[in-house]
Amino acid sequence: MATDYDSPRKTDDDLNEDSLQELQARRSDKSSGSIDIDETDLAESLELPGADLSNEELSLRVIPRQADEFTCSRCFLVHHRSQLASEKNGQQICRECAA
Repeated sequence: MATDYDSPRKTDDDLNEDSLQELQARRSDKSSGSIDIDETDLAESLELPGADLSNEELSLRVIPRQADEFTCSRCFLVHHRSQLASEKNGQQICRECAA
């Protein structure tokens, strides 16, 4: 951290002279920064495992695997050919799974 040697410095006496009102104001400012969280809003945003999502519609466009990509036989993720670590018996393995 850079130090500005030209700025005025407080001495120990100056630090001890903070008034009681200033200290109480600082303490109350810190407590005012807390956020009240409404539990009902929090509960509505959570999705439970196994929830019925049959009425939900996805708006995601799926792109088929390209010619320069492969599917890892361990993690089943689609990777670019540059991530291919090894290929044995037709099983392609990405670098992350091979490590």
